[in-house]
Amino acid sequence: MPRQGSLVGIAVLLTVVVEVALFVLVVHWLGIGTTILLVLATSLLGAWLLRTSGLRAWRGLRAAGMAGRPPGPEVSRGLLGLLSGLLLVLPGFLTDLVGVVLLAPPVRRIAGRTVQRVAERRMPSGLAGDVFGPRRVRVRRGPVYQPTPGGSPAPSGDTTPIEGEIVDH
Repeated sequence: MPRQGSLVGIAVLLTVVVEVALFVLVVHWLGIGTTILLVLATSLLGAWLLRTSGLRAWRGLRAAGMAGRPPGPEVSRGLLGLLSGLLLVLPGFLTDLVGVVLLAPPVRRIAGRTVQRVAERRMPSGLAGDVFGPRRVRVRRGPVYQPTPGGSPAPSGDTTPIEGEIVDH
């Protein structure tokens, strides 16, 4: 099984190959001058977006801290804005396309939830609660096991869910 580092290397290599192929196609379609202007324009847009997203993320983080709210959602939105800007700064049409798609609100919401889920899985649950607020968990109803006189648990007919909070020691 390949390691994660080698998969990232393969993904970067494939991205470069696709970017070069797209650049050649666009040069044949629009000409070299227009293609270079397009690449420069998207890079300038990306630089502006990096600046504004960074400032917006910083303000959101400060506002959440001052209001006593978990900063995680603001951090997720800020990371997505910065990633979008970074992808636009990089020269190439594939990265520009992904950067522009990340600007769309529905895509941003889905990507933000994905970033949050990945972050919550990788950090201790107590820290995840501090960063992202109370976690939502899915509970499946199943048999409730109650001790029997012999000491071993036996399922009862009661399937009432238990309410409470997750506490990590």
